[in-house]
Amino acid sequence: MLKVYEVYISEGASSEDILSEEVIKETMAQIMTDDEAAAVGFQGVAPDPDGRDRRWVAVAPRDARFIQSRLDSDPEVLGYRTHDVET
Repeated sequence: MLKVYEVYISEGASSEDILSEEVIKETMAQIMTDDEAAAVGFQGVAPDPDGRDRRWVAVAPRDARFIQSRLDSDPEVLGYRTHDVET
């Protein structure tokens, strides 16, 4: 199972703005665009109906709280939803 965060980011922010290289390396988090998430097989990935900029962050459940704390403290993150995905 994976924890996948559907992360809405500020206009003009990039994937590099969400998590630091150190956090990505430590947790092996994968940050994806809608197209990348759909390409690796995540079901139901469609463009946001409100046109918001979105990224998908996939992590192992053991790292979910750590990633969530990083998302909560990031000013570029406008909000997120958490999904459990079977692997």
